[in-house]
Amino acid sequence: RPQRRERGSCWRSRSLACSSQLLVVDASSWWSLALTPIQRPEMYIIGAQPSCSQLSGLSQGQRKLCQLYQDHIAYIGEGARMGIKECQYQFRQRRWNCSTVDNSSVFGRVMQIGSREAAFTYSISAAGVVNAVSRACREGELSTCGCSPSARPRDLPRDWLWGGCGDNVHYGYRFAREFVDAREREKNYPRGSAEHARTLMNIQNNEAGRQAVYNLANVACKCHGVSGSCSLKTCWLQLADFRRVGEFLKEKYDSAAAMRIGRKGKLELVDKRFNTPTSEDLVYIDHSPDYCLRNETTGSLGTQGRTCNKTSEGMDGCELMCCGRGYDQFKAYKHERCHCKFHWCCYVKCKRCTSIVDQFVCK
Repeated sequence: RPQRRERGSCWRSRSLACSSQLLVVDASSWWSLALTPIQRPEMYIIGAQPSCSQLSGLSQGQRKLCQLYQDHIAYIGEGARMGIKECQYQFRQRRWNCSTVDNSSVFGRVMQIGSREAAFTYSISAAGVVNAVSRACREGELSTCGCSPSARPRDLPRDWLWGGCGDNVHYGYRFAREFVDAREREKNYPRGSAEHARTLMNIQNNEAGRQAVYNLANVACKCHGVSGSCSLKTCWLQLADFRRVGEFLKEKYDSAAAMRIGRKGKLELVDKRFNTPTSEDLVYIDHSPDYCLRNETTGSLGTQGRTCNKTSEGMDGCELMCCGRGYDQFKAYKHERCHCKFHWCCYVKCKRCTSIVDQFVCK
């Protein structure tokens, strides 16, 4: 695994980057499980075992966990896919739109920069694993966990039942911490080095993602009673919709804290006027590229060919999205359902309408 040749303390630097943008880190990642078709355990031929050694992107510790928890791997891949999909939704109107590349790095060289975008990607991926594993426990898909063991909330009315089968977010959180952070814990970079700073950054952002899923889980209830009178309720712990997790972490992205490695080998704020980040906050150590032009060094794909909104003054507007290069205008056909009517009983029938709309594409 290629690593930067020159190592050493960088706490004296006043800049964010602290030369970490020059790092050449291991390009492969467990995120590649999202792109690997992995069968559910019951789909394996009797006597056959999934070969963890053949799965790309896993560190040594993650391979050991793969051997111990073989039925979890499909759900780790599912969690990674959830994270990638949500990342692409949240950044669909940004210059960097969470594009993936066709190799085991998944996101390409852009993740080698300790930017806000890397911070969000690490957090949403970790959140995806918590979500997928927690749900798999509830559905009885994993041999080492089951329904949520959460205690009855104190504020739940006495005549409501605490039962059902809740999402086991406690187990999902613990397993995701062991698996996702395994790669970072295996690294033994010199204290105070740029590589050590990036490791601390990754661990912080992984935790923020896990915390988001854990803290947003809430109580769900179902009514019982004659003719839906709801005289009795059964309640359980349920994961929040993953879109809500994505929106929460996107807010954390917007308020992410700029950090640098300190004298004691720990991350510290660049600007001490801001509050110290909590375990729920995202942090970054490098300035983001502008992502305007294609750049093989940074991994930026550029915005040429991206659609933009001519009337918007936000990041999706043509002025900002196209970085001042201008845009081309095209006519395009738009097909959509229209004139929908409800028919008794019970279906909705719609017509298919076609219209011509203007599209604007960055030069």
